[in-house]
Amino acid sequence: MAAATAAGLGTNVFLFRDARAAPDPVLEAGPVAHGSLPVPLVLDNGSFQARAGWACPGPDPGPEPRLQFRAVCARGRGGARGGAGPQVGNALGSLEPLRWMLRSPFDRNVPVNLELQELLLDYSFQHLGVSSQGCVDHPIVLTEAVCTPLYSRQMMSELLFECYGIPKVAYGIDSLFSFYHNNPKNMISSGLIISSGYQCTHILPILEGRLDARNCKRINLGGSQAAGYLQRLLQLKYPGHLAAITLSRMEEILHEHSYIAEDYVEELQKWRCPDYYENNVHKMQLPFSSKLLGSTLTSEEKQERRQQQLRRLQELNARRREEKLQLDQERLDRLLYVQELLEDGQMDQFHKALIELNMDSPEELQSYIQKLSAAVEQAKQKILQAEVSLEVDVVDSKPETPDLEQLEPSLEDVENINDFEPLFSEETPEVEKPVATVQPVFNLAAYHQLFVGTERIRAPEIIFQPSLIGEEQAGIAETLQYILDRYPKDVQELLVQNVFLTGGNMMYPGMKVRIEKELLEMRPFQSSFQVQLASNPVLDAWYGARDWALDHLDNEDVWITRKDYEEKGGGYLREHCASNVQHFKQPEEQW
Repeated sequence: MAAATAAGLGTNVFLFRDARAAPDPVLEAGPVAHGSLPVPLVLDNGSFQARAGWACPGPDPGPEPRLQFRAVCARGRGGARGGAGPQVGNALGSLEPLRWMLRSPFDRNVPVNLELQELLLDYSFQHLGVSSQGCVDHPIVLTEAVCTPLYSRQMMSELLFECYGIPKVAYGIDSLFSFYHNNPKNMISSGLIISSGYQCTHILPILEGRLDARNCKRINLGGSQAAGYLQRLLQLKYPGHLAAITLSRMEEILHEHSYIAEDYVEELQKWRCPDYYENNVHKMQLPFSSKLLGSTLTSEEKQERRQQQLRRLQELNARRREEKLQLDQERLDRLLYVQELLEDGQMDQFHKALIELNMDSPEELQSYIQKLSAAVEQAKQKILQAEVSLEVDVVDSKPETPDLEQLEPSLEDVENINDFEPLFSEETPEVEKPVATVQPVFNLAAYHQLFVGTERIRAPEIIFQPSLIGEEQAGIAETLQYILDRYPKDVQELLVQNVFLTGGNMMYPGMKVRIEKELLEMRPFQSSFQVQLASNPVLDAWYGARDWALDHLDNEDVWITRKDYEEKGGGYLREHCASNVQHFKQPEEQW
C-alpha cells in the first residue's frame, strides 16, 4: 500500500482502507452440462473465507472462483415486525458494527454447527444460480481439514445428501489440493506440506503421493490469534484509541504491513537504532475530523455564540427560580394550614401534622414559616428584577434559605450548567478582548496515528514462538524437527527435498527465507533441501480441487454416491490422492 501523500501527514504514513465487502451478484443459472454429466461444483470450505465455483471441462476451465466471501453469519431480528433474516458473507458489508453478532460454523477449522453451515451452502448455491428447491443436481468437491473427525464428515454428508439431494460428493484436504496443483501432473511425489491458515497450522508428511496421517501435526495458531495479539499490543500502547483499534484494521495491518524476521532477536536489535526505527516504522492514520470548534469562527460569530449562550443560561436560571419558588410556595401553604389548625384549637390534627413535618414544637413551626416567607418574597423580587433588567444571575452553590431542605436540580440542568462552565472561567465579562496571534500548535493528525514498529514482526512471530502469547505449544520449527525425527535418515532426506508452503498465513514477506533458515539449522552439515511457496497460497486449494474434479469426472471409484451413503452411512469415505485416510474397516471387511 502506497504511503499517503496528503498534506500534513508526513512520510511513512499509511491510511486505513476500511474496505467494505460488496454484495455478491446473483447469477442467472449454472453452466450447461458437459454431455450426459453435470458440471461439478467446487467448494473450498475454509474457516476464514469460503470459495465456490464451477469445474467447467474444456480447454479453458474458467477463471478464479466465482464466489469468495467471509465464512461468517449474523442473525437479524426477524419475527412479526418484519426484521431482517440471517445475513451471510459479503452481504454483511463491514464486520465491525456486527462483530458481537457474528457466528461461524467452525470450531478451529472443523465445521461443527451444521445449521450455520447450511446457511453458507444456501448462500453459495443461490449466488451461483443453482436451484436448491428440489435438489442440487451437481457433483460437489468439498475441501476439509486434515484428520477431520468422523462425526463432522458424517453430519456434512447427511446435510448434502438429505437436505440438498446431491448425486455424489468427494472430500479432499485443502492443502493437498494445493500441493498437487503446484506439482507436475502424473508425478508421484513425496514432501512436507506446511499449511497455515486463519485458525490452525498443519504440517503434513507426504510419502509416495499419499498422506501419512499418523505423523501429521497441528498447531492451534494462525492468523486469528496473530490479529488478536496485535490488537492487544496496540491497545496497550494507545489506550486513547481503544475503540478505533478494531480486529478488521489489525487484519489489514497483518496482510499489508507485517513480515517475518529471518532472525527474530537480531531484527529486534535493529529496531533499537533510532535511524532504523524512523525509516521502517509504519504510521497508520486513524480517521479524524480536522475541524475544531471555534477554529474558523470570526470575532462577530464568536460574540453572537456567546450572547446565545448567555441567553440560554438566563432562561435556565429563570426557569429554576420559578420551579424553586413554586415548591417553596407549596411548602409555605402547607405550614400555614398547620398553623391554622393550632389557631382553631384542633390540637389532635395539629400534633399529627407536626409529627409528619418532623417538628417538635409550635415555636419551631413559626420559625420555619418566617424563614420560608422571607425566601419566597426574595425569590419574587429576583424574578421581577430579571424581567426588568437583562442581568444574568448565576445560581449560588449555598442555599438561599438555610436550614430548609434543598431542592435537587434536575439532571438536564446540571448538564447544561456544566456546558457553560468554561464560559464563566474569567471574572471580568469583557466582550472585546485582543487575541494573541500566536496560538499553541497541536497536530491533530499526528495524535491519531498508530506507530507500528516492532509489532510488524511480533504478531506473525507467534507461529514460530507460541510462548509470546502464553501458549504451551511447539512452534513450526520444533514441530518440523519432531516429525522428521520419526523417520529414517533416508526418508528425511526425501521429505526435505520438497517442503511446500501454502495457506493464507504463509503470505508474509520473509516466510520462505525463515523456513529455509530453520531447516538449515536442524539439518546435517552440507545436506540439501528445497522450499517451495505456492503460486497462490490462498486460492491454490480451490484450483487444485477444480483440477482434481476435471481429472476424475468419469472415475466413480473416488466419489461417494447416494447409494454409498445409503448403504454405508455418512461416515463412509472413498480415498484418493488428496483425501484423508479412512480410519475404520468397512462392514464387508470385518468378516
